[in-house]
Amino acid sequence: MYSKQKGVILLIEDDQAVASNLGEFLELRGYSVDYAADGVTGLHLAIVNSYDVVVADVGLPGLDGLQICHKLRHDARKATPVLMLTGRGSLDDKVTGLDAGADDYLVKPFELRELEGRLRALIRRDRHQAAPEVLKVDDLTLDTSTLRVERSGQPLVVTPIGLRILAVLMREAPRVVSRRDLEREIWGDELPDSDTLRSHLYNLRQVIDKPFNTALLHTIPAAGYRMDSFASPSSHNPSH
Repeated sequence: MYSKQKGVILLIEDDQAVASNLGEFLELRGYSVDYAADGVTGLHLAIVNSYDVVVADVGLPGLDGLQICHKLRHDARKATPVLMLTGRGSLDDKVTGLDAGADDYLVKPFELRELEGRLRALIRRDRHQAAPEVLKVDDLTLDTSTLRVERSGQPLVVTPIGLRILAVLMREAPRVVSRRDLEREIWGDELPDSDTLRSHLYNLRQVIDKPFNTALLHTIPAAGYRMDSFASPSSHNPSH
């Protein structure tokens, strides 16, 4: 039905003027765009169809963008990348969106070229499939073929960006991966703002470390990040 040369986008936006502007821009850039004006319709389309990225405004009638993300991840178990559009740009707002399952966060007002750059990065990363393998660090495992994450035999729900971060760090464990290298592995040349990686790491720690006795994801000051069952007093800093 669609050409996937650039990508198939679901745009969930209740402001008709904004939706028309974004849709026209993306179609002129070679993307196929489906449109929904409310959260209930948008969630239905996201579940029954296959999209490269879902672009959802946070403030929507019916279901808001956060609820769409949560239901898409936890109820429908779909890993389609989600880019949130919002007028709120604080770190707490970003963490809330990432906790709900969003992959990226774009604060209004934004340049249309920046939106396309974020979409390209999400599509490129989502389409890049590494050879299936089961990664293991201590009692944490990640099956890259099924995207199933378990710790101590307990299944964990990790967002798509969190899965990519985890895969990079687990493959390199216990080596330290610098912030720049980690960002480029996840987003390529379209680097996010300075808070985005920190927000994803915070979200990831809440899932893989907080419920357990031993922290595996460590921040190494002035060096980067690593996965390791060895904990030192200065290596685990949840604020980074």
